[in-house]
Amino acid sequence: MSKYTKCYIEEIDLSDVPSFEQELTKVEQFKIQSRKDLEDWLRLYSELNDQIRECLDGHYIDFSCQSDNPQAKEAIAWDQEKIEPLIKRYEAKCDAKFLSSPYRRELDQDYYSQYLKSKETAQALFREQNIDLEVEEDRLATKYFELTGSLTADWDGEELTISQLRNHLKNPSESTRKKAMTLMMKSIMTVSDDLQSIMDDLVRLRHKKGENAGFSNFRDFTFHKYERFDYTPEDCSTLGRSVQKHVRPLKDACYEELRKDLGKDTLKIWDIEAVPEGIEPLKPYDTRDELVKKTGQILGNLDPRFSKLLEKMDKQGMLDLESRKGKAPGGFCCPLPVSGLSFIFMNEAGSQDDVVTLLHEMGHCIHNDLKRDLPLSLYRDTPSESSELASMTMELFTMDQWDVFYPDEKDLKRAKKEQFTRILDLLTFCLAVDQFQHWMYENPDHTAEERNDKFEQLSKELALGSIDWSGQEEWHRHRWLFILHIFEVPFYFIEYAIAQLGALQLYQQFKKDRNEALSNYKKALKLGRSVSLPQVYEAAGIRFDFSEATVRELALLVKQELDSL
Repeated sequence: MSKYTKCYIEEIDLSDVPSFEQELTKVEQFKIQSRKDLEDWLRLYSELNDQIRECLDGHYIDFSCQSDNPQAKEAIAWDQEKIEPLIKRYEAKCDAKFLSSPYRRELDQDYYSQYLKSKETAQALFREQNIDLEVEEDRLATKYFELTGSLTADWDGEELTISQLRNHLKNPSESTRKKAMTLMMKSIMTVSDDLQSIMDDLVRLRHKKGENAGFSNFRDFTFHKYERFDYTPEDCSTLGRSVQKHVRPLKDACYEELRKDLGKDTLKIWDIEAVPEGIEPLKPYDTRDELVKKTGQILGNLDPRFSKLLEKMDKQGMLDLESRKGKAPGGFCCPLPVSGLSFIFMNEAGSQDDVVTLLHEMGHCIHNDLKRDLPLSLYRDTPSESSELASMTMELFTMDQWDVFYPDEKDLKRAKKEQFTRILDLLTFCLAVDQFQHWMYENPDHTAEERNDKFEQLSKELALGSIDWSGQEEWHRHRWLFILHIFEVPFYFIEYAIAQLGALQLYQQFKKDRNEALSNYKKALKLGRSVSLPQVYEAAGIRFDFSEATVRELALLVKQELDSL
C-alpha cells in the first residue's frame, strides 16, 4: 500500500488517563489468596499488558509511518509524557506484588524461573527518579526520527528520500554513485549539529539513570536492564578482537576483489556496493506486490504456515513497505498481540536489500506467530539475541530458493555472493558500533568531537579501514548519525552479531538436513523467553557461543561459500 492506514486494535483508551489508571489499579489490587489466584492474576496481568502494548506500539507505528503527521506526533508525545510514567509505576507495584506473594513458591519453579529472574532484576533497577529522565529520553529519540524522517534530496528534479538515494550506490557509473553519496551525506550534515546535541543530552541523562540505580556507568546499568545474564561486556570485547582477527581480513579481501573489478586504484565509500561497468545492478522485482508475492512463494515452500501468515498480514494492512517522504528511516517488525499479527515497516526501493529485509522481518513475524500461544506476555517478549536469530536464519534458509527472484544463474550467484559479503560487513560493523557505545557510556564527559574521533578510529580498525577516505574524512566521522539504534535503543547492536553466528550454525545444519534444521528452528522459536538464551540455542541444535574458535570456524564457512560462487 502506498498510503499508511491504521492497522491495530485499541481496546483501551489511553487518552482517558483516569479511566486507564482505574484499569491498572484493578489489576494491581487483585486479591491473591492461593496459587490458583496467583496464576489467574498473572494471566490477567498479561492480558492487560497485551492491550497496552498494542496501543503504544500502534501509536509508534503511526508515527514511524508518518512522522510528519501532527496527530501521530501528538499521540506519541502523550504516551511518553502521560502514559509511560503511569505504566512504569504500575509495573513496579505489580513486580513487588508478585515477589512478595508467598504463593509464588508453589508455582512450577522450572517454568517460572525466567519470569522470577526478570522480575527480581526489574525490582532491583527501578528508581522513581528515573521515570522523568526516561520521559525526556523518549522525547529526544522522537526528535531524532522527526529530523531524519524529513530528509530528502533533489535528484534531477525528483525529490528522493535517503532510502531511495541508497539504490543509486549500486550504479555502475562512479559519478552517479558519488552524487548519491554526496547528497546523502549533505542531507545528514544539515541536521548534524542538532543530532549531536540530542546525543549529548542522551549521554548525560542516561549516565544519570545508571548512577541513580547504583551503577558507575550506563553501560553496566543497561546490561542488567536488558537481562544479559549469559554474557558480559568483557565477552563483547573478546568478540570484537575475534572479528578483527578472523572476519576483517575476509572483508578486506572482498574489497580488494571489488577494487580490481572496478579497475580503481583505491576504493571510495561510494564504491562498496557498486557493480562494474557493463553489469546492471540486481533488479529482483518491479513492484511492491511482486516482492510480496514472490516472498510468499519462497516461504510457502519452507512451510505453508509461513506463506499464509504473510498473505493474511498483507490482506489486513500489516505491510507498509514503500519509501516516501515523512516516513522514518529503517525497518522493523512489531508484534500486535491483540490483533494476533505482526506489522512490517520498511523502505523498499527495488533492490536485493529489500528482498533480504522482507525475509528478515518475516523471520520476526514467524517467531511471533510460533510463540503467540505462550500465556505470559513476558515470555513472548523475547530478547534480541533470539529474535534476531529468527530473522537472520530466515535469510539463509531461503537462499536456495532465490531463483524465484533471479531466474538467471549469474544473477542468482551475484545475489548469494552479496549476501555472504553482507554477513562480513554486518559482523565487522556491528562490533564497531558496539564498541563505540561502550566507549561513549564509559566516558560520559566526552565531547562531540571526541565522539566523532572514536567512531572514526573504531570504524577503521574493524569495518572500513581499507576504504580511501581522503577528501571525505568528515563523512567518515559522521556516518554513525545514520544509526537510529544508537539514539533509540542504546546497546542494541551486538545482538545482531551474536545472532548472525547462531544463524550460520543453523545454515550449516540446513545444508546437511533441511527438514531437521527447519524443525529445530521452529522448536527453538516456540520457547520464546520461557528458557535461557543458551537453552533456546541448544533447542535449535546450536551453541550460544562467540568464542574465538567459533568465530574462526564460521568465518571459514563464509569464505568457503564465497569461494564456491
